[in-house]
Amino acid sequence: MRNQVHSPVSHFRLLVVVGIVFAVAAVMMWRAVDLHVMNKDFLQSQGNARYMRTLPVAAHRGIITDRNGEPLAVSTPVDSVWINPAEFMAARDSWGKLTNLLSLDKEKIEQLVLQRSNREFVYLKRHIRPDLAEKIAVLNIDGVYLQREYRRYYPAGEVAAHVLGFTNVDDAGQEGLELAYNDWLRGESGRKMVIKDRLGRTIKHVESIQAAQPGKDLTLSIDRRLQYLAYRELKRAVLQYKAKSASAVILDTKTGEVLAMVNQPSYNPNNRSKLNSNRLRNRAVTDVFEPGSTIKPFTVAAALESGKFKSNSIVNTSPGYFHIGKYVVQDVKNYGRIDLSTIMAKSSNVGASKLALDITAKNLTDVHSRIGFGFTTGSGFPGEVGGILNMPTEKQLVEKATLSYGYGLSVTPLQLARAYAAIANNGVMPAVSFTRISQAEHETKVLSVKHAKQIRMMLEAVVSEKGTGYRADVSGYRIAGKTGTVKKADAGGYSDDRYLAVFAGMAPVSNPRIAMVVTINEPKGDVYYGGKVAAPVFSKVMSGALRLMDIAPDDISDKSVHLAKLVMGEHAQ
Repeated sequence: MRNQVHSPVSHFRLLVVVGIVFAVAAVMMWRAVDLHVMNKDFLQSQGNARYMRTLPVAAHRGIITDRNGEPLAVSTPVDSVWINPAEFMAARDSWGKLTNLLSLDKEKIEQLVLQRSNREFVYLKRHIRPDLAEKIAVLNIDGVYLQREYRRYYPAGEVAAHVLGFTNVDDAGQEGLELAYNDWLRGESGRKMVIKDRLGRTIKHVESIQAAQPGKDLTLSIDRRLQYLAYRELKRAVLQYKAKSASAVILDTKTGEVLAMVNQPSYNPNNRSKLNSNRLRNRAVTDVFEPGSTIKPFTVAAALESGKFKSNSIVNTSPGYFHIGKYVVQDVKNYGRIDLSTIMAKSSNVGASKLALDITAKNLTDVHSRIGFGFTTGSGFPGEVGGILNMPTEKQLVEKATLSYGYGLSVTPLQLARAYAAIANNGVMPAVSFTRISQAEHETKVLSVKHAKQIRMMLEAVVSEKGTGYRADVSGYRIAGKTGTVKKADAGGYSDDRYLAVFAGMAPVSNPRIAMVVTINEPKGDVYYGGKVAAPVFSKVMSGALRLMDIAPDDISDKSVHLAKLVMGEHAQ
């Protein structure tokens, strides 16, 4: 046999093949190192981006309750629809069913997608019903996703709207106590990582990156029962007298807690699609008015403090009017020589003016300043105003006189209610609060106990059969209060056909627990007096409030009360 001899060509070919194999292996090994070591983080992030998502976890906003634990504002879980524009555009053939379910215009959706095509997250519709969310999920449309959020719900509706306010679509407070206590109520959103399939459905929760922190609950001083009662009677009066607006405030005289605060017209915070912005403001703290005759108790207080007058002092109001230069102060009739109690009961402008003119301007304005007129109550309610308190000099006789019966200053219903609470609380004015927090350390002494009690007795005479406020009477209880019928300011003076009807009072006189103010703005027709329009509202609301708060009757002259006490005595025996 002949020996086989490898040619140089065959040897070279083998070396080339082997070299190629080793070169390919080296390249593959380098690529492996490059992928698994050098570019690991980048490639991992790219992979995760295709199936892993970091989603926000909505935080539950704190619940708002009344003083008895009844819910006034709660957050309920809802779903919002969002889209990835690029994915959603590719599934355009499936838009029909989605637009029908969401009641959206197909052309507007297309415009939205085109405008925001460079984004990956666009809301399509916020806060939809759970049943609607289920139907959308079943459609399995590419690029359409659901996100869990919370929607604020107000069980009391328009009854407590002005006190509570409302939140926006992102659950942030916009008005009222929702705004004032937003930092307290709002929660901190969390984040979580999930794995999603190609249809965007979550198939696995990987980890919680940051836990959601729910907001803190808030207990208000408001009593929902009194809120409903005051709202019902105030609305009834507005409809009866075709009034422009109205407000009512109820305070606890001992603590300054706001037990109820209502306004007309109101709005439904659960449905603000056709909301009139004019209805949003809480008139009880943002709207000021000249208080008229409801200021007379403080004119009398200034007269008593001056030392020139006592509770039984006599003032001559004959002939029912008097002149200060060209200005005329007048009463509805000639009351003759009357004491301070009768000045209050008959609401004599002449009597109040003569008291004011016989004391110094400083005596007069010091009482008004101490009682809080011209300053906010410090309640912390958004938009609260302090009103205006003019300071007349000794030479400004007209200004001193008109200030004595409630013109030349402006107050809010809340300010006036706090002032009457000071009379009810033996001259101690508590700080106003919308929450159940002890206010004892914030009390302010504004009147002496003696003068506060004397004024209270005078105000009780106003609600007697001989007074202007007898319609504010409550069976079984001793009531003290003051009527006010205020001419509204017009350009160049005061109107002769536009009035504000006011009643401010407290109960029960033996140990006042509740102070209340009712204002009816521009009642139409011939009935517009505070004693006829506002006093009956006070009576109905106060009657219910005293019983709901389980406050014992104190009018022993009332036959029904006498019978009740007799029956209770017989049972005790």
